[in-house]
Amino acid sequence: MKRFWIMFLVTSMVLWSAEVHRSQWKSGETFSEYLQRYGISQDLLKSISDDDSKYLSEIQGGEPFYEMLDGSTLIDALIPIGEEMQIELSRDLRSGRYRFDIVPIVYRKVEDEVLVRIEKNCYSDIDRLTRNPRLGFLLKRLYKGSVDFRKFRAGDKIAFVYSQKSRLGKPWGPPHIRGAVVEGRRGKPHFIFVDKEGNAWRDIRKTVQKTKTAKKRVEYSTTRTIRIRQRGSSRFVRPIPGARITSRFSYKRWHPILHRYRPHLGVDFGARRGTPIHATGSGQVIYAGWMRGYGKVIKIDHGHGYVSLYAHQSRLKVRRGSYVKRGEVIGYVGSTGRSTGPHLHFGLYRNGRAVNPLRVLGRSSEPLYVTRRITTHHTKLQSYTKVTKHTVPIKGAAAMKKRLEKLLEGSKPHAFRWETIAANLIHLEDRNVSAGEENLSH
Repeated sequence: MKRFWIMFLVTSMVLWSAEVHRSQWKSGETFSEYLQRYGISQDLLKSISDDDSKYLSEIQGGEPFYEMLDGSTLIDALIPIGEEMQIELSRDLRSGRYRFDIVPIVYRKVEDEVLVRIEKNCYSDIDRLTRNPRLGFLLKRLYKGSVDFRKFRAGDKIAFVYSQKSRLGKPWGPPHIRGAVVEGRRGKPHFIFVDKEGNAWRDIRKTVQKTKTAKKRVEYSTTRTIRIRQRGSSRFVRPIPGARITSRFSYKRWHPILHRYRPHLGVDFGARRGTPIHATGSGQVIYAGWMRGYGKVIKIDHGHGYVSLYAHQSRLKVRRGSYVKRGEVIGYVGSTGRSTGPHLHFGLYRNGRAVNPLRVLGRSSEPLYVTRRITTHHTKLQSYTKVTKHTVPIKGAAAMKKRLEKLLEGSKPHAFRWETIAANLIHLEDRNVSAGEENLSH
């Protein structure tokens, strides 16, 4: 982002007044239409590489982004394509030409202690105090089953500690509540402690089980299991059974060819050229052909919003419009398009947005089975287990409890207050650089 900082210094010397606005991407608007809105030549699209152009479809309607404007002229724009990367569209002040690049999003992390005294309801009071509306709903989810948020009364207290990514004075991404306590005027305090995995605990200690194995002569039953193929299963399977994973899904990966950070919206499976590729699930082929940096590609619509993509193939076996079954061979591994060697780039999309395939895929392309059991009775030495329970401390929970108790003793509500949209505007006037300028470069 060093170049972006230098651009601001130059801008401040040549512009009498410029403003940075937080905008929302219009639903259904393409990047080409966005350029047309500001009178930017469509020739810019031709300068975008095949690898970068596919990320234009990752711009989501309704997502916030930032624009620097000199009147009606666009000077610079930062458009997120995920939580880690963003498109930078900048104007050269001398030539007037625009430059396209993809750069990492730089943000800082904020940790805050919040004390709320209920006046109206927990949601509006927390939003009014923090300008972070997600916090109230996150607290309700953590306390589900133990505290009814509808029964809060004026004067009740809520205290919690949370961390949040911050970008230009606004919350970026979801918050993470580390600990919380609610206290009614007549009831005992209810604590919640949250670990790094997001698990919520209501005490500083948790119960664990230990088992002891022994044997005794008893009458017992053995069960023989028969596997029966299950029809109609909708679970997805791996496109190349047993293949090693050479690159995982990531919003920020060092590209082996471009030598720059780029999102990798899929999983790469390493395999020899000519290895069969199987359909991850049943569906209709909606694309079969060449796709710029992806080379020879097949896309399959599986219904329910899911579409799978198979790239860099050497040969395609199915055509557009044909229907395939899960596990059916649809093509063969190759290295077409922009590729360093034979492999399959596999992408999975839900409602048009890339998802991590490894969270959905099964481990093989074998059909799923249901089991039928046949029981036989015997007398034999048989193992049994004795279960004992004991409690162990939750790491960091005791210190968090003391921190929350001290916070609860406060008499006045307080919290870090996120900036309003109006406070987030930056003015560059009288040849001086605004203090908020450095924040925008992040």
